[in-house]
Amino acid sequence: MTFGEQPAYLRVAKDLRQQIADGKLPPHTRLPSQARIREVYGVSDTVALEARKVLMAEGLVEGRSGSGTYVRERPVPRSVARTAYRGTGPTTPFRQEQAAEGARGTWDSRSEQTEAPPEIAARLGVEPGDRVMRTRYVFRDAGEPMMLSTSWEPLAVTGRTPVMLPEEGPLGGCGVVERMAAIDVVVDNVAEEVGARPGLADELAELGGVPGHVVLVVARTYYASGRAVETADLVVPADRYRISYHLPVK
Repeated sequence: MTFGEQPAYLRVAKDLRQQIADGKLPPHTRLPSQARIREVYGVSDTVALEARKVLMAEGLVEGRSGSGTYVRERPVPRSVARTAYRGTGPTTPFRQEQAAEGARGTWDSRSEQTEAPPEIAARLGVEPGDRVMRTRYVFRDAGEPMMLSTSWEPLAVTGRTPVMLPEEGPLGGCGVVERMAAIDVVVDNVAEEVGARPGLADELAELGGVPGHVVLVVARTYYASGRAVETADLVVPADRYRISYHLPVK
């Protein structure tokens, strides 16, 4: 192999990937067998196997027990809108944002008191082990899981107040800014950091993905006068959604 030349398995994977993109191998079509790949490309069984593994890791194909490997249906990515806070109102920021994209957003949630793990404690500016309210969400678009979120709020801020449980009480589900305002905590800044990683098994099970799929992660923290009052991780399947920001210019 000369300098700069791709390994054989990547060249085979690239050609098969192009056939999928061009529609020569449409969705639900069986991928050429390992023996057929070996014959067509003049490569070894090992190269043929590795090429198939690449396509599977990229989410382009999927194995079906006892049947073979097939080209996956490729969804058209939709937007998960992220906007500047829009002010108070009878609905939640999630519903406001998804309504702007023509989506029908609903969610399930579960809250529990727990101790802040070190990473979350650092984001909230508290000590590891301090008590926090953790809330886990599954957000849906027309019934299809589209996003997971885990939120942590320091009980030093919300404990023994009407907004201690984010999804219960008179302001349940109204969003962090409005809930904090009800206890005289004025949120004046929010930071979001977007990254990507392979989805965890339990995340992909809830989102309907396959092992190895990549997820987008938004690490969000709300601040009031420099003090973190909530932090959350939002997890979105990268093959089905794109995170779209709409921010005002000041």
